[in-house]
Amino acid sequence: MFDNKPKSYTDLLGKTNRIVEGTTINGHIVSPADFRLDGHLIGNFQSKGKIVIGPAGSVKGDIVCKNADIEGKFEGKIQVAEILNIKAKAVIHGEVICGKLAVEPGAEFSATCIMRSSHKSISSNGQAAEEKTT
Repeated sequence: MFDNKPKSYTDLLGKTNRIVEGTTINGHIVSPADFRLDGHLIGNFQSKGKIVIGPAGSVKGDIVCKNADIEGKFEGKIQVAEILNIKAKAVIHGEVICGKLAVEPGAEFSATCIMRSSHKSISSNGQAAEEKTT
């Protein structure tokens, strides 16, 4: 009846991973928790949480996450399951796939964009079936 599964250390403390301004990472990042990037990432990023790219931050690569706030620069393909917020000073170039999109006036948004409130999956009998995402 009750879920006795213990919460992870990250869930209990609500911590966010952080890469500070002046730091450059060449490689891929995989994180189950939220992430704030004020430095530079040249590579791919994947998270089950939220990524925030601060005003001094930049990503050149692909991103897959649940939610995203972008205030810095992004170049590549980004897939956001829920909400993508693009702030006024953001610069976006590439391909965007998201559930919901919010773009503040002043943002540079030069990308193809697909908004998906639901996605198709293949059922066990081989036919496409609609699945509503929440």
